[in-house]
Amino acid sequence: MNFQTSGYTTDAAVLSAIGIGPDERRRVLGVSVALSEAEVHWRAFLESLHQRGLRGVEFIVSDDHAGLHAARRAVFGAAHWQRCQFHLAQNAIHHAPNHAIRKRIGAELRTVWNANSLAAAQIALTTLVNAYRDTAPKLADWLERNIPEGLTVFTLPEPHQRRLRTSNPMERGIQQELKRRTTKIRVFPNEASLERLVSAVLVEIDEKWAADTKGYIKWDYQDA
Repeated sequence: MNFQTSGYTTDAAVLSAIGIGPDERRRVLGVSVALSEAEVHWRAFLESLHQRGLRGVEFIVSDDHAGLHAARRAVFGAAHWQRCQFHLAQNAIHHAPNHAIRKRIGAELRTVWNANSLAAAQIALTTLVNAYRDTAPKLADWLERNIPEGLTVFTLPEPHQRRLRTSNPMERGIQQELKRRTTKIRVFPNEASLERLVSAVLVEIDEKWAADTKGYIKWDYQDA
């Protein structure tokens, strides 16, 4: 997205945060328009959420964007962090050295994601890393360093894992609606006009989620 400032067209980043509250429903926690996704902007955004009263953050799901990663650790460092498995799989494809590996690495990672326990996932990851140790050593090293960050979700009760293994389903809904509402606007006249539209879209999404009669996740569950 772009807006005009002092006669120039400036790129803009939309920063947003989504949470799941005690009532089991998704809520939009906040949104901000910034000049980039640098740490200074993410940190200011997260600090604004904290100043507005956001407390008790226990689990965060996000990609590994450097600015967000550093800001998250500074503001909500006590929360457990799950690196989004969808983004991890996309990153793995980019690190694959040839077409054949790019075609199959996603399915191979699903054997790790779909393991029935953390221990089983770690064994599956070790097997995958060893399979590429000789044929694709750089990929093997990347998998060994990065994929464990996508396994934090295994520390949660099993009924919660499917919803919290990736941020993609919630992000996708917001991004699609923002794209639909802004597709005919090539450049906003100023930053305030962009922020007004983005805020209005997210308020609508938040109201829809708040009115949902079925929770997004069930905090109370019984073992089978």
